[in-house]
Amino acid sequence: MGIGKISRIDSKVSNVEIVGVITAIRAEASCIISKTLPFNQMAGLGNDSVIWLCGMGHSAAREAATGMQAGGVTALVSFGVAGALDSSLRPGDLVLPQWIHTDGQVQSVDLDWRDRLKQRLPSDLSVVGGTLVTSREVLTTQAAKRELAETTGACAVDMESGAIAEVAASAGIPFLAIRAITDPFEFSPPAALLNAVRPDGTVYGLRLLKLLLWQSVSVSTLLRLGKGMRAACGTLSTVARHADKELGGISRKSTSAVR
Repeated sequence: MGIGKISRIDSKVSNVEIVGVITAIRAEASCIISKTLPFNQMAGLGNDSVIWLCGMGHSAAREAATGMQAGGVTALVSFGVAGALDSSLRPGDLVLPQWIHTDGQVQSVDLDWRDRLKQRLPSDLSVVGGTLVTSREVLTTQAAKRELAETTGACAVDMESGAIAEVAASAGIPFLAIRAITDPFEFSPPAALLNAVRPDGTVYGLRLLKLLLWQSVSVSTLLRLGKGMRAACGTLSTVARHADKELGGISRKSTSAVR
């Protein structure tokens, strides 16, 4: 059962903060709500929060952020997974960056908001700060990760946060990035696998089967990717459960649609 889309938020109280959570893939969104979301549309989570499943990449994230801001959202969150650029980071570690690096520019997240969220999280959760860099393409080699780390000083990389941060800055609204590590520094998704993945992160089964038969991708690689994703999603689910009002009260929501 899916969730109906909404085009604009009608708040009866003008000063209420409406948090817009943007996720690129379905696995990330499922850490917040188990119902099937519409793709590339704003959907309601409750009176104070909405979500947009946008697909992977800078352009998709910018479209979602722009749509949310135009629809009445007053704070934006980039929520999902990231690749490690620091060799000390392991799958499941949480990155709450202070800075977002994209296209040579560096922007700050809302530091007060970041600190409030961090204080709500369990003490046994591994949380790091620093810089998160947005890449226009998937990094499929350790050499590419090393080059980006040396160039930017970032500890982790994703493909969406930079665009969302830019929209938030232009609109003058708060922004926060919440990213869990899925692939460590020494391991990356193979380039051949990208053609078997839809924009929302789901897999074309037949294409994946062909890659396995042609030995372009190994079973062990898929198992390692799956293990990393499960660790990352476990962390994101923990954040969603404990965030409470810092993410518009999503931790108090049931998994049913309210709009």
